[in-house]
Amino acid sequence: MEYVQPIRDPELLEELKKYLKAGNERDYVMFMLGINTGLRISDILKLKVKDVRGDFISIREKKTGKAKRVVIRPVLKKVLKDYIAKMKAHEYLFRSRKGRNKPIRRESAYSLLKKAAAAVGIEEFGTHTMRKTFGYMFYRQTHDVVALRKLFNHRDDSTTLRYIGVDQDHLDDLMLKIKI
Repeated sequence: MEYVQPIRDPELLEELKKYLKAGNERDYVMFMLGINTGLRISDILKLKVKDVRGDFISIREKKTGKAKRVVIRPVLKKVLKDYIAKMKAHEYLFRSRKGRNKPIRRESAYSLLKKAAAAVGIEEFGTHTMRKTFGYMFYRQTHDVVALRKLFNHRDDSTTLRYIGVDQDHLDDLMLKIKI
């Protein structure tokens, strides 16, 4: 399995958003949903229009089987409003071009997002990058690892910090400070 990183640089994050928005609205909205909710791609792809029409997304996580409710932040609400305006409630948000009302596959999401990331110079990118980016930005802005751990359904704080790359950032900073 390939190890992926969060996008730590806000300018690079904006560049990727612009690239996706200019290329394909579906892909842009999928990315925005990922970085604004911290949901796993497996949970994002099974969302239907009716799931995002209110103020919250309520799901049962595919990986853990746990019920989860995620607030739809204002920036995401605006993106979703425009995107779903002409869609029916039963339609998948991220439909495949193959078949009727089928979501794109995880592999397709990975491929198109990885290609976009490479185009703007982001390496070590995968579908988990969206979730890790959300977690990284959440932690950097709130310093609340307990809340983030709960959002991610992790067992302990150290798992969460390692997952979002904060432990590695700390180690890198310490390595740069030593004098030999």
